Amino acid sequence: MNVNVIFHIDEGFKWNLLLHNVTNLLELVDEKTSQVEVLAISDAVKNYIGDNDSGIVPKMHQLSIRGVRFAACNNALKAFGIEKEELSAFVEVVPAGVLELITRQAEGYAYIK
Repeated sequence: MNVNVIFHIDEGFKWNLLLHNVTNLLELVDEKTSQVEVLAISDAVKNYIGDNDSGIVPKMHQLSIRGVRFAACNNALKAFGIEKEELSAFVEVVPAGVLELITRQAEGYAYIK
């Protein structure tokens, strides 16, 4: 099965649940033809910092190897004083989370919050 989906996270404490859901989804779909994106905004962008002690960055990295795209809202990064260089290498920065959600939904992506 082929899917296009964007997962939206705005609270850092929900990362483990979100990553579990993404992992479960990948077991049911064709990873090669599906597009799976995780968009972090607000407080959740803090967990993209490579040296945090939450233990979830390695899980994110493994999912990125499997083709999951991880995106961070630039507005949230600015609000928390986080520089792009502080983020894990697999994270892409998008100008605004809201615009990313609108764009992906216009492209036919399913939206999961």
